[in-house]
Amino acid sequence: MSKVELDAVDRRIVRELQANARLSNVELADKIGLSPSPCLRRVKRLERDGYIDGYRATLARARIGLGFSVFLGVKISVHANEEAQRFEQALVEMPEVVACHLVSGEADYFLEVVVPDLEEYQRFLVGKLLNMPIVREVRSNIAIQTLKAGAPLPLSHLG
Repeated sequence: MSKVELDAVDRRIVRELQANARLSNVELADKIGLSPSPCLRRVKRLERDGYIDGYRATLARARIGLGFSVFLGVKISVHANEEAQRFEQALVEMPEVVACHLVSGEADYFLEVVVPDLEEYQRFLVGKLLNMPIVREVRSNIAIQTLKAGAPLPLSHLG
């Protein structure tokens, strides 16, 4: 893991952008106490150096018909071969899988799947995931209510 090298101004920039990525450069510069040109240079450097991955709109899942979220623990039969790599690539390409983590513990992977309803989840589970020979076991946890999601990253360790 690389050493974090953000000065106080960089930290203020990333905090402000996490809170509101739609800030114009002029608004951001005003909030952090810089003029627009050096502020823009710093933001571009943070992007170029990989501190800022990107910007996106967070959609209201239920409002767009994707109100059914399931968290899955997936165990696979083999880990260190081409079949496992193909499995990982297939997961990355499935639009229903909005998050995928290789984990330690009872499961090998932890997925977040978002679909319109239980019927569509069944189609995903049976038609896609369980159809893969490498999948040994799947444990599904259906989200009843979301209390927190998409929160800004905790940056208190940066100072």
